[in-house]
Amino acid sequence: MNNPAFSGFASLALKVVGLILIVSSIVDYIILAIPFNPLDQDWQISFTNQFVDRGIIPMVGIGFIIAGYWIGSAIGDSNGKISLSDLRFWSFLFASVLGLIFLLLVPLHLSNLNRARYEALQQIEQQVSQAESQIQSQFEQVNQLLQDNTRLEQLNQAIEGGEVEGAQLEQLRQIRENITQLQGNPQALAERREEAQTQLVERRQEAERQARTNALKSGIRIGVSSFLLAVGYIIIGWLGFRSLAGGSR
Repeated sequence: MNNPAFSGFASLALKVVGLILIVSSIVDYIILAIPFNPLDQDWQISFTNQFVDRGIIPMVGIGFIIAGYWIGSAIGDSNGKISLSDLRFWSFLFASVLGLIFLLLVPLHLSNLNRARYEALQQIEQQVSQAESQIQSQFEQVNQLLQDNTRLEQLNQAIEGGEVEGAQLEQLRQIRENITQLQGNPQALAERREEAQTQLVERRQEAERQARTNALKSGIRIGVSSFLLAVGYIIIGWLGFRSLAGGSR
């Protein structure tokens, strides 16, 4: 502060940097909202994640502006009176608005995550049901084939008669070998079916666990961050307006 010229430059530089950070943040938020679809749940979750992740940048900009005015007041370049042209007034107003937005985003985001998790679990359940139906259908077809001597004879004729060649022939031979093994061990079909169902249950449990974990991690990270940002912005705005009111008196 011993050099008034340098202090004045530092004050101006901090105000300019702070203003640029705030304006660039507003532009960034507007771009994030495009395409604007606030009624879509996925859009709300994605926008909230990115909005909160960038939430500290305007706070830094407001801090620079406050520091710039503090240096200016130290060299007698600021009278502390309230004015609509005063960057502090608009900075504190912006901080108050952001504080309210971040506070409202906490319950909104948690509600969206709960609905998204429920929908994901419902989708997993539907996929599992479809897979179980496919397994049931496949094993019924195999069981019918084992009991259909006519189709088995046609399979043998196709292999031995040279009607097919190459990869298709190898595939038919593999099918015949599997059928022979199943005919020699009737319990093998039931065992394979139980094994397939067990693997399906394990995949469902893993998918459900992953869906719950992702929802919990996002809820904690974004929810806590948004709440802390809300508290910070509200404190800055409230104390800022109090300081301006005190300065005007």
